[in-house]
Amino acid sequence: MLLSFVLAGLAALAPFAIDTYLPAFPVLERELHGTSLALQQSLTFYLLPYALMTLWHGAISDSIGRITTIKWGLGIFVIASIGCAFAPNVEMLWFFRALQGLSGGAGNVVARAMVRDLFEGPQAQRVMATVQMLFGIAPAVAPIIGGLLLGIHWQAIFVFLALYAAVSLWAAVKYLPETMPLEKRLPLSAKQVVKDYRAIFSDKEFNYVVFAVGANFAGFFLYVLASPVFLVKHLGLSEHQFAYMFVPTVCGMVIGSYLAKRAAGKYAQGKVLKVAYIWMTVMAALNIGVCLYLPTQVIYNIAPVALFNIGMALAMPILSLAALERHPKIRGTAASGQAFIQMLLSTVSAGLIVPIVWYAPSGLAFGMMAYLVLSWLMIYRSKLWTAK
Repeated sequence: MLLSFVLAGLAALAPFAIDTYLPAFPVLERELHGTSLALQQSLTFYLLPYALMTLWHGAISDSIGRITTIKWGLGIFVIASIGCAFAPNVEMLWFFRALQGLSGGAGNVVARAMVRDLFEGPQAQRVMATVQMLFGIAPAVAPIIGGLLLGIHWQAIFVFLALYAAVSLWAAVKYLPETMPLEKRLPLSAKQVVKDYRAIFSDKEFNYVVFAVGANFAGFFLYVLASPVFLVKHLGLSEHQFAYMFVPTVCGMVIGSYLAKRAAGKYAQGKVLKVAYIWMTVMAALNIGVCLYLPTQVIYNIAPVALFNIGMALAMPILSLAALERHPKIRGTAASGQAFIQMLLSTVSAGLIVPIVWYAPSGLAFGMMAYLVLSWLMIYRSKLWTAK
């Protein structure tokens, strides 16, 4: 159980880095003399380097070991977080956010690979459910923490991120075993990495599964990225009331992850996936109906999103493990490929989709449904959909 929580804590660092400072956007605009768009692009400056570097974290861990990769990644992240705290202007914030992005994915990628290194079968599914639950909870809890820290100073948010990374690094070194022994390590070279990714991304089944899990998460993540506008401008909440959305969405993820643990080894994966997708479809449709036919109101507009997360969290462990199973000899690289697709979709959402759909709650609802349709089109073509 301790190993599960250490791994989950590592996986949660990346979404914490994305979302903890969201409530501070209005303050950062004033303090750093920026604009709403400039602060929104600080998300892109984090997400794009994050997505690109995830292609390397797994390959690096296959070469130099899991724990060493965590040490380097989280160590750099601590320095970058301190740099963000003392950034004098938006441009310097962009720079240190990019450095956070380059390093912040190491914990998430390596944690996913280590789950499969350490556990087998239903036990791996249960542990992955715990890891994915905290990975999903983090973007929901982070803005609440950010709102509280904003009462001290906006710099306290980035100091918190530095401390979180430092504690996660300490816990990984103290409690996690090295799961990539010397005799199994692979030489690190650009040629080898390209070869491995060619093998991974030419695998249709792998692509179907990772795009499915990434699109499901992106459907919810739209609301996280748009939360400064959705909650403050559309729902009339303050920057200290982000809990109105994020507490219910956390509960949805916890329920879904609990159900995933209970289902592991008892029900066919294909059956569980079908239940999860039917649930998500009903909730996404309900969300659209609420936005079109009911007045804008906190409960009406947030409840369907929280309920959607139950299905998302139920499906996520099955999809993630299925992707890792496709390439067991280069599992770290496979974990990187999965994380890359997930963050690529998040990057597209932050830089392109969110500014288009945040004009109204209905825009976000249609965006969620569009991502769910993309996910279903992927998983319907996969062998996992009909797995016994």
